[in-house]
Amino acid sequence: MHALHKVLQAFFSPSSARLSLPDVWSGFTVNLKMMFLAEALVLVFALAIAIVRGLPGRGAAPLRGLAIVYTDLFRGTPLILVAYLVGFGLPGLQLISTQSNFVYGVLALTLVYTAYVTEVYRAGIESVHPSQRMAARSLGLSYFQALRYVVVPQAVRRVIPPLLNDFVGLQKDTALIAVIGVTEAALQAQNFSNKYYNFTAYVVAAVFFVFLTIPLARFTDHLIAVREQRERAQAL
Repeated sequence: MHALHKVLQAFFSPSSARLSLPDVWSGFTVNLKMMFLAEALVLVFALAIAIVRGLPGRGAAPLRGLAIVYTDLFRGTPLILVAYLVGFGLPGLQLISTQSNFVYGVLALTLVYTAYVTEVYRAGIESVHPSQRMAARSLGLSYFQALRYVVVPQAVRRVIPPLLNDFVGLQKDTALIAVIGVTEAALQAQNFSNKYYNFTAYVVAAVFFVFLTIPLARFTDHLIAVREQRERAQAL
């Protein structure tokens, strides 16, 4: 019982939860801002890179190669290392104007998750049957018009569930940006723990992340179930 009491006091203290709540919530709003900004940037850049990877012809080979190198590089590099390189490396070079740690954090998230989402978009684009592309071209649409009006709209609808799964991961990974000094929920919890020698603030931060993640995960499951039901109905 004594050990259980110590665990409850260290991790689930109501008084510590109330004391840490304002600072942890203030930090969590920073996580939310990073998440929404990075998601908006990722959606745009990843689609552009996915389209570049699918460009036909020898003339586009260098662009396709660059897109492949970028995707492989940032999918294979841990986010925490990218955060270090961006958050400490770029200011150290002094080649560009110094930005806030928040900006560097959003940049690191965008670089890594753009690589992941590019592959999601590419899978969606390739899932559209080539006959639809050919039909669009036969109607007089250019290559890019066919992409814009025929291929991309279908591809985006098909990849919404995996996109949401990636964004669940992005939302959680905003906590890693604390390593470059962004005062978000995890860092606020660490500051509280260091000051009061109590870990309840970490639990409070975890609860905030869980409350945001679970509804998004359930919504993703719902979309997947609806899509599977629609596909079964079409197969009958």
